[in-house]
Amino acid sequence: MSMKLEIPYGRGTLPFEWPDDKVRAVLIPKGGEADPNRDETAIIEAALAHPIGSPRLSELAQGKRKVLVITSDHTRPVPSDRTLPPLLAEIRRGNPDAEITILVATGMHRATTREEMVGKFGAELVAKEHFVVHNSFDQSQMVYKGTLPSGCEFSVNRLADEADLVVSDGFIEPHFFAGFSGGRKSILPGITSAVSVTSNHCARLVAHERARTGILEGNPIHEDMVFAARKAGLAFILNVVIDEHQRVTHAFAGDLEAAHAAGCALVGEHSRVDAVVSDIAVTSNGGYPLDQNVYQSVKSMTAAEACCRKGGVIICASRCEDGSGGEIFVDWFKRCNGPQDVLDQIMRVPDKETGPDQWQSQVLARVMLHATVILVSDERCKPICEDIGIRWAPDIMTAMAMAVELKPDYDAVTVIPNGISVIVQADR
Repeated sequence: MSMKLEIPYGRGTLPFEWPDDKVRAVLIPKGGEADPNRDETAIIEAALAHPIGSPRLSELAQGKRKVLVITSDHTRPVPSDRTLPPLLAEIRRGNPDAEITILVATGMHRATTREEMVGKFGAELVAKEHFVVHNSFDQSQMVYKGTLPSGCEFSVNRLADEADLVVSDGFIEPHFFAGFSGGRKSILPGITSAVSVTSNHCARLVAHERARTGILEGNPIHEDMVFAARKAGLAFILNVVIDEHQRVTHAFAGDLEAAHAAGCALVGEHSRVDAVVSDIAVTSNGGYPLDQNVYQSVKSMTAAEACCRKGGVIICASRCEDGSGGEIFVDWFKRCNGPQDVLDQIMRVPDKETGPDQWQSQVLARVMLHATVILVSDERCKPICEDIGIRWAPDIMTAMAMAVELKPDYDAVTVIPNGISVIVQADR
């Protein structure tokens, strides 16, 4: 008998089929799919009506002339076409005359195009509302706000500094060094300067033992982010939890720490799985929009890392239709002599000299030192894989054949269909 699975890939799936007796485990979160009988808008409106640790947003909006709403960019699967309308309605419920600006939090990503905005927010909302796309490299957009607990410099988009009320939407999922996404991440890295992002993502903090998936307490990256959000005046958040089809299953609104903590507790409960270690681990980056580039794909590789025996093989399915996601990310591997050299050189970079995408190269180098990595992706990524020093395959079954050739005496396979959706509790 064979185990048959569909692995998320781009806007569809890829088939995986392997003998039952060679598949040790299939690790999936316990959260499940959205209840089709529960209306997504009703879930969101209920959260807004019963905020955690905060007055209602409509109360906060009273008397506030300039309101800034921070929302995620094209690389995040936040269902903004469903979260923003009730959020905006709640603001106008308390203040019909509020001057609302919606700031697209790009962090250090490229600018979101108008076509991507229409696809994400809907043509009607884009036409009706005032949208601004953040540019972390434009110093004229920034206001210096001091120093973070880690000692990093903190500058934020001046629209936050000029607003009378700052709110954000987002979604909560496990994050490979911030613990969880959502909440405070709307500010840092969302709308800060490039220097603030790179400093917060420096080698020292990323290497910290608490800077791991599912960990908030004692995580210095998280602590910096919370401090930045408070300093920037983030007064209210709306964060949702989504299923694999990007449908809203839960919503949390209110104080940036209290509401976020409640959401993280639920996601943590649903996402934690015990590590099941095998010689071969198969995963994906969750499909579109999370698997648009190689850079983002490192996140799911860390879940596979926790389930792959040292010296084994990690297979990651990620379409990567946008290519590498950053030339600087790839350049670390092109100019260094293998992953150990990459790691050694990155660890010598002073905090304030952290370069763009350095953190992703750091984590990928760590994964590569643990196991051989095979990326299943668009064929255009083949030369990128060669530059990095990982292997490329056109589909999962070809990758499996390559893995067996590398490990002919392999013991079994552990499958994590969506590596971004789980928090692997590893004993290693």
